Amino acid sequence: MWQRIQTLYLAIAVALTAVLLAGNAAAQTGAEGLVMIKYTAIAKPYMLILLIVLTLIEAVALLSFKVRILQMRLAVVAGLIAFGLQAWLGVMYFTSPGYVFRWTVIFPLLIAICDFLAARGAFQDQLVVESAQRLRSRRKR
Repeated sequence: MWQRIQTLYLAIAVALTAVLLAGNAAAQTGAEGLVMIKYTAIAKPYMLILLIVLTLIEAVALLSFKVRILQMRLAVVAGLIAFGLQAWLGVMYFTSPGYVFRWTVIFPLLIAICDFLAARGAFQDQLVVESAQRLRSRRKR
């Protein structure tokens, strides 16, 4: 499992997604002083649901190392979801004047990059397996 590079990329993506679930997205200065706002509280239930779905898809992709096609497809879907999350946070960054966003706002972009690199690694592994299978089938004739 850990011999393949896509497993490392997916493990990094799962860890970054877990940090997003538990981390703070922004700070807001109010009457009580500096108030930290979590990712799950920015857009009430939608962000929480999106982060949970992203974490589950990446975890399933990480654990499906024997089924490379499924792993590749799940990594691409997770990368697209992470890219959409990054776009959503970008819109919120430019439309929320009272918030001071933290540096963890770039994590969805890093997650998307890791997911697409994992999909590429799974695709290359699948090509190697198919070429070896083709060579074996020619030898039996």
